[in-house]
Amino acid sequence: MQTVGAQPASNEACLSCHGAPGLQKMRQGKSVSLQIAAQKFSRSVHAPLGCALCHAAMSQVPHPAEAKPAPCATCHESASRAYEQGIHAKARAWGFTEAASCASCHGNIHEIVRRADRSSPVHPANIARSCAACHADAALAEKFRIPVVRPVEAYLKSVHARAVASGRRGAVCSDCHGAHSIMPGQDPRSSISQARIPATCGKCHGEVLKAFQQSIHGEAMARGVRGAPVCTDCHGEHRILARSEPTSPVFAANIPGETCGRCHANTRLTEKYGLALDKVPAFQDSYHGLALRTGQLLVANCASCHGVHDIRPSSDPRSHVHKDNLANTCGKCHPGAGTRFALGPVHVVPTKEGAWIVYWIRLIYLWLIGPTVGFMLLHNFLDLWRKARRARPDLAASTPPARERMPRLLRWQHGLVMATFPLLVYTGFALTYPEEWWAAPLLRWESGLGLRGLLHRIAACILMGSLFWHLAHLAVSRRLRRRLGGLMFRLKDLGDFIRLQRHNLGLDPDHPRFGKFSYIEKAEYWAFLWGMGVMTATGLLLW
Repeated sequence: MQTVGAQPASNEACLSCHGAPGLQKMRQGKSVSLQIAAQKFSRSVHAPLGCALCHAAMSQVPHPAEAKPAPCATCHESASRAYEQGIHAKARAWGFTEAASCASCHGNIHEIVRRADRSSPVHPANIARSCAACHADAALAEKFRIPVVRPVEAYLKSVHARAVASGRRGAVCSDCHGAHSIMPGQDPRSSISQARIPATCGKCHGEVLKAFQQSIHGEAMARGVRGAPVCTDCHGEHRILARSEPTSPVFAANIPGETCGRCHANTRLTEKYGLALDKVPAFQDSYHGLALRTGQLLVANCASCHGVHDIRPSSDPRSHVHKDNLANTCGKCHPGAGTRFALGPVHVVPTKEGAWIVYWIRLIYLWLIGPTVGFMLLHNFLDLWRKARRARPDLAASTPPARERMPRLLRWQHGLVMATFPLLVYTGFALTYPEEWWAAPLLRWESGLGLRGLLHRIAACILMGSLFWHLAHLAVSRRLRRRLGGLMFRLKDLGDFIRLQRHNLGLDPDHPRFGKFSYIEKAEYWAFLWGMGVMTATGLLLW
């Protein structure tokens, strides 16, 4: 074999041997291929440089036994310095040979093409696949205690991956993590450390970054408040979805509980930073919150009023919820809303110190519900129990002659109440408890018209109509007013009540004799009349 002197060998001379299939060498007990694919090498970025630039020691033939190629840093000095600062280089220095090297990402050094080449492993369309070679390996992640499990799988479902797959511009792994100086998120120098995430996302989302930096969250982040949210706290990390997707954290239905609620309903964070803990629960119990829980996505959520990236405290004149801006903010959904539209509190929490009127009314109402319903159930149970134990004589003989106790007009009024009240109860509770199984049939039929609300309003109008009809009837009918006098409570009613309970308990064999109306009919009439008045007044206020 001819010995080549100091003159560097040409690519053709090298390929005359290394282009042959089957050329191998034993290295550390393993057979290593020395074949170079001539066609692929001719297309590579290194082909014009010549083999000898990296393999200078190989100009001698036969080649020196221990000669090594020049390191990539010989030419790629800045990239090499950046790589040495990253976690991959440090892992290799610690003896973990599985950590990525230059060839792990760029491919075979003899076949490296430009990044813009679609076949390059570091082309934007291929980077996720290249990173997945290691980061989709669950065993590797467990071995090296990589905290994020299956990040590539999550990324491939994101809007960024879909944009890249369709040929549009979208963020890939290296856009966020860096190309060579990849560092873990807990490293302050890392592009994905909490303090640097806004700037990283801002490389593509510049206008959003400007808005965020002027927001209360951005200002807190700049002051070093580690609990302040950044982009990934709201949008997610790898699996970033469009806000129109139901599983996205920024989907309208998920914003209050899943996104804003992660901080503003967190006891530890609210105590630490002096925030109100009750804002999210108060919203969820409001009309907007309840409607959102039923699937009405057009109603206001946190971002509708407070803003998205430009969230500021209500004391800031630039804030969407500053008192001078509320008319415009509410007007986005309620055209024509004036300054008086938003005079009342928004996040109403019934407390002694805050909304004390609501607090006391609610407390009194809750205290009344239990005794009232309990008394009614006990009273009716005793009455039913006594009647069930009573011997039944001949019905025909014991049935008194029929007489009209309620005129036709009153029967119509009463019938309208009895028909609409259950519908009001059902549609009202379906709004308050939309997740319950019994509300599902109604909400399943919901549409843009809002079937539940439509039925509730129709029933309310009929109920109010029956109330006003009854009051008008009282105003014009002297006979009805005399009848109303018979429905007034008297001292005898108390005695009748006691005697009836003694009779139902078996302590008195005689049933009390009532007048035209017993205390039972009187209680039912006044309870219904009072309840209809309360429902009408509160319903009109909510309408």
